[in-house]
Amino acid sequence: MLLTYVDESHSSEVYFLGAVLCPETEAISLTEALDEVVWKAIASYGNITPDTELHGYDIFHAKRDWDHLSGKPRARIGVYADALQAIADHDVKIILTGVDLVGLRRRYGENHDHPHSITLTHLLERVDEFAKRSSELALIIADECEGQEGYRRELRQYRATGTWGYKARKITTVVDTIHFAASSASRLLQAVDLVSFLFHRIHIDADNDPRAKKANEQLWARVEPRVVHRRVWYP
Repeated sequence: MLLTYVDESHSSEVYFLGAVLCPETEAISLTEALDEVVWKAIASYGNITPDTELHGYDIFHAKRDWDHLSGKPRARIGVYADALQAIADHDVKIILTGVDLVGLRRRYGENHDHPHSITLTHLLERVDEFAKRSSELALIIADECEGQEGYRRELRQYRATGTWGYKARKITTVVDTIHFAASSASRLLQAVDLVSFLFHRIHIDADNDPRAKKANEQLWARVEPRVVHRRVWYP
């Protein structure tokens, strides 16, 4: 069984969904490894608790639980690097799907489908494709968001009649429903948040400082070998 953790990252330019596909045999080990990242941060910098969330935006910008590291960019990069390395050290796969929001509005106007629905459809197709190729089943665990029941209905429809678009397919390997959970309670949802946030930031070229660009690239290099699909749809 592939435990498939899903989270979004978006800006005015692009909307991303990422997925970390974690074999059930790796889930406990990866959770413990990410717990160790937090314990290491406690030992090194203090001022956080063992249940502190590894949230990409907060670590990167020194917000909320990580605000005491606001003047320590190397420390924040170190925490982020430790977390990404923990992910990379496990037998997980990463899928990233996105949609260009400028092109979406230009082509379809303001009545287009919600970008979360669009990217989730593409994500489910690729998860199903990978799971079928690997002779696996996939269970979807997503970060809480608005419109949850609608996304569950869409999955039921995709099982019955298939998805839409030029890569339309009938979803056959995703079991049960989409399970939504709070990222604060799940290290594995935090894992996909870290991955999605960093990839999004690199994709939109958010940093002008060459040192920040280099740091981001070095961070991404840790998990890039785990990526089996990444695509942004430009309508």
